[in-house]
Amino acid sequence: MLFEDSLPARVEIIEVGPRDGLQREQVLVPAADKAALIADLAAAGLKRIQVTSFVHPRRVPQMADAEAVCAQLPAIPGVVFSALVLNLKGIERAQAAGLRNLDISLSASDEHSRRNANRTVAEALAEYDAMFAQARRAGMHVRGGIQCAFGFRRPDDVPAAQVLRLVEHLLHLGVDELALADSSGMADPKQLAALVQPVMEVARGTPVILHLHDTRAMGLANVLAALACGVRYFDTAFGGLGGCPFIDGAAGNIATEDTVFMLHQMGIETGVDPAAVATISARYAHVLGHADLPGKLYGLLASR
Repeated sequence: MLFEDSLPARVEIIEVGPRDGLQREQVLVPAADKAALIADLAAAGLKRIQVTSFVHPRRVPQMADAEAVCAQLPAIPGVVFSALVLNLKGIERAQAAGLRNLDISLSASDEHSRRNANRTVAEALAEYDAMFAQARRAGMHVRGGIQCAFGFRRPDDVPAAQVLRLVEHLLHLGVDELALADSSGMADPKQLAALVQPVMEVARGTPVILHLHDTRAMGLANVLAALACGVRYFDTAFGGLGGCPFIDGAAGNIATEDTVFMLHQMGIETGVDPAAVATISARYAHVLGHADLPGKLYGLLASR
């Protein structure tokens, strides 16, 4: 089969910049400014936006205003807002804040899980069932996330068999979507395809989302490999911002404008205006005090 025969007509981009993009930034962005940022991203054509995470404010100070951000979210028809949660307390907070879409996430790496959620993978999985049940009782849409699916410190330190066991557990619970995160940016296209292909087979129609970081400058190459495997949903962050605070040397997400520009050049629609996103990125480079952002195209595409 020719590569072009595997390409879709459309891909859905999920913007995670207001959460993952900002979470390790030292400059604290006020809740009102985050709400304005989210409105601008929606105006750029993004229909799904991860707006915050309900985590301990001392561990991730940038997300301490999660409730305030949710209270100021604009009501935009057709735009879905979501948040990341790691424990039962996070679900309670998200529900009280009025969110209906959650990314309930756990790590496939014991070391990362201890750093990120203060529990082993086994302990996190034991709580996951209760978290899922609570979210379902509240009528929430649940995206089941697996962090470090492609490795933590090395590409081979998280066995694919362990990731597949977690995938099967989450699918058995009945998650609405499944997300695989290359949290450390360890994946290469061959390794990614070797894991994603069996995941797509067991998912049997459950949407599979990829959350890719660009630590080793292979993020967009991994997008191409994922497209060939049938993936049609990707997390991105404006300007290529982001990175887990509990991963040493973690780099940002694949940039929204870079990913969208590449897809459009290939004839794949997204509904997102890359120039509008680039303008947001250029503005936030100044807000956050960065001389440059990790993204490649925001300076070229941004309106002046």
